[in-house]
Amino acid sequence: MIRIFSTAQNNKFREIDSIEPGAWIHLLDPSEEEIVSVRDALHIEDEFIRAALDSEEAVRIDVEDDQTLVLVDIPVVTSERNSFVYTTLPMGIIVTADNIITVCLEETSILEDFWNQNIRGGFDTCKKTRFLLQILYKNASKYLQYLRQIDKASTQVENALHKSMKNSELIQMLKLEKSLVYFSTSLKSNEVVLEKMLKSRVIKSYPDDLDLLEDVIVENKQAIEMGTIYRDILSGTMDAFASVISNNLNIVMKILTSLTIILAIPTLFASLWGMNVPVPFAAEPLGFLWVIVIAGICSGAAAYILWKKKMF
Repeated sequence: MIRIFSTAQNNKFREIDSIEPGAWIHLLDPSEEEIVSVRDALHIEDEFIRAALDSEEAVRIDVEDDQTLVLVDIPVVTSERNSFVYTTLPMGIIVTADNIITVCLEETSILEDFWNQNIRGGFDTCKKTRFLLQILYKNASKYLQYLRQIDKASTQVENALHKSMKNSELIQMLKLEKSLVYFSTSLKSNEVVLEKMLKSRVIKSYPDDLDLLEDVIVENKQAIEMGTIYRDILSGTMDAFASVISNNLNIVMKILTSLTIILAIPTLFASLWGMNVPVPFAAEPLGFLWVIVIAGICSGAAAYILWKKKMF
């Protein structure tokens, strides 16, 4: 799918039907025909467009003539069985002399904020460098937002684990930890790209743009620190609950073993007095009752001893 936006007319954001100078072209999981049409219309390197369509593509900056590709990882959240799964996908941002092009495999809330004009201070598609940095800033902010959601979700799962100790809660914790690993890896890769942009000046920028780039780097570093902290906390929580579950299992096994010993005593008496040989109390009218009383006394004594040894 191709969508084209522009603020070239009176700085008013609008969606247009054809490509024009200063326009923002967004490619969402484009077909081969759409790739060819945009490539031929803007004379973009074919590899630049296809790079973001590979979910395993490494983030980087490529420069070819007057075209620059900035490939970064963006956070993506999907619903799965009454829970949310967080992962990352590459998004390509191509800056040419006249236009800016974004390419992504899936819809992202990062760009939706631009479509809905939920950007503080507004934006201008004609100011390509600043627009690029605003997208990167929104990307870093979105990581922070999702990290807070992951932290909140992990707290809820932890509270559920205190009550149930089921495998489903542990699996949810494992998914959240996996999400944090994805986020941490992607954020560190994005940091390399941002540092390269700051040091090499591969993209033409202005003093205000440099301030914004530094803000993006700070925001990205904050997301890295938050991701590291949350991952350490979640990993420690997982280890603690694994120990608790193992300890609970040991307690259950200890109780069952004690009950087995106690129940084995009446069985022993029943076996002894059930043999087809002369046994004590065989001629007594109350012999059966005496056997029951003796077995009960022995079982009670065994239970008392086990209780004193904290086997219950």
